[in-house]
Amino acid sequence: MTPDRLRAALDGVPDQEWLDTALRRVAADPGEIPRFFAAAGRRCGRGPLPDPPGWTADEAARVLLLTALRAEHAATVTALYSAGDAAEKRAVLRALPLLPVGPAGVPLLLDALRTNDTRLVAAALGPYAQHLDQAAWRQGVLKCVFMGVPLAAVADLDERADGELAVMLAGLAAERAAAGRAMPADATALLDRLGVPAAPTGRATAPDQLSPREA
Repeated sequence: MTPDRLRAALDGVPDQEWLDTALRRVAADPGEIPRFFAAAGRRCGRGPLPDPPGWTADEAARVLLLTALRAEHAATVTALYSAGDAAEKRAVLRALPLLPVGPAGVPLLLDALRTNDTRLVAAALGPYAQHLDQAAWRQGVLKCVFMGVPLAAVADLDERADGELAVMLAGLAAERAAAGRAMPADATALLDRLGVPAAPTGRATAPDQLSPREA
């Protein structure tokens, strides 16, 4: 995803003049962003965009506001995430890959992965999740399976999936089989690709209980 593509997608927002003004004001004065960030849903709408798929108008507008910043990215994204509602938090998470923050946004991912909000969990495992250590990333993938979040939301899944994740997923599959419940098809397919059958191999670690090392 690129800012140019998001900007093109927002050409038809209800208040185009507001968006243009907001982007200019935030670029000139980063301190202006909180009020524009909060107002994006009301001024740009909250409906889904036809392209890129999976984005809403307010989310795209908020990401653009963050990319318009010229400084203080790490501090600003943390403050906006902490003060935001679920939609604002998700926009911050989706903006992280486009911002020069390095690994400074990792605490925001870990916070999102501790929630029971499927949209936040999915956003936390997007491209910026490359900064998560392997243990926390595995727990995030396992939580997706627990919550029914499609694994298509997980960036670099095939590249990062390893034997330890396979064992964790197989353990979950065994628990579900014992309870008469099926695994999601995408999780079963991942196990097949990893060459581990979904047979009893032990218990899965509850994904909402990250260890201190992982959190």
